[in-house]
Formats: sequence, C-alpha cells, structure tokens
Amino acid sequence: MDFDEKQAVVCDNGSGLVKAGFAGDDAPCVVFPSVIGWPRNKHAMIGIGQKEMYLGDEAQARRGVLRLSYPIDHGMVRDWEAMERLWQHTFEKELRVSIEERPVLLTEPPLNPKFNKEKMVEIMFEAFEIPATYVAIQAVLSLYASGRTTGKTKSYL
Repeated sequence: MDFDEKQAVVCDNGSGLVKAGFAGDDAPCVVFPSVIGWPRNKHAMIGIGQKEMYLGDEAQARRGVLRLSYPIDHGMVRDWEAMERLWQHTFEKELRVSIEERPVLLTEPPLNPKFNKEKMVEIMFEAFEIPATYVAIQAVLSLYASGRTTGKTKSYL
C-alpha cells in the first residue's frame, strides 16, 4: 500500500484520557485512561502474571496494588519517558497499526510551551520513525470538527 493510501493516525493526549483513531472517522477508535502503573510490591501480585508495568485500563483496574503515574498534568506532558510508553501502547496494542508507515496528527493544549511541541515531534520521528507529523491545538480542531474556521459568531438581531 502506498504512503498516500494510509490513513493518518490522530492521537489526542489528555490529562485523563487518550483518544486515538484514524483521520476521517467520526469518532476515536480507542479511548483509555492516560495512566501508567508499576507494582508497589513485587510479591503483591504473585500468581496473576505480574508485568513490569501496566498501562491504561489495565493500570486503572489494578490501581490498589500499583504505583500510578500520570504523564500529562493540566494538558502538559511532564514525564516524557512515560508519554513515549503511552504512545507505544496506543499504536501497538490499542490501534494495532504499523505506525512507521503512517502520518500522525497530535493535539496540544493552547499555550503549550515550544519545547513540548518540539519534544513531541522529536519522539515521533526518532522513536517511532513516522513519515510525517502535525501538531494542532485542540480547540482549533474542535472548531474544524463543527464546520467552523473561527470562534466568532454573527448576531442578526
């Protein structure tokens, strides 16, 4: 399949949820908590196939025996290593796509520091080897989804 024929992956990373899917779809394919958990005690989960780490819904379900980490705080990425793991989980386990063959649209909050945007793009190109990316402000994408290009409205009173 040609690069032009591959649908772009859209990933909206929020403080509470990751929403991801494909460009052109009406709704995200996957929605899961943006949380990572590590076992607090190596012996606490014996017999249930303990993993090194749990992500998303799995981490949420085992929150009582895990040390949880939220890589995004108030819309800003605070832990880049954890964020990279969340993206890997999103692409490989949730969407089940070969991400190095697809362009990726990432969202960012308004007033996101330039460093954060640069770091997002750096991880996408270097860790995931994607062919193209674009980072867009979440509020602007909401306007586009509703068929608008500005937040202004006209009053005809």
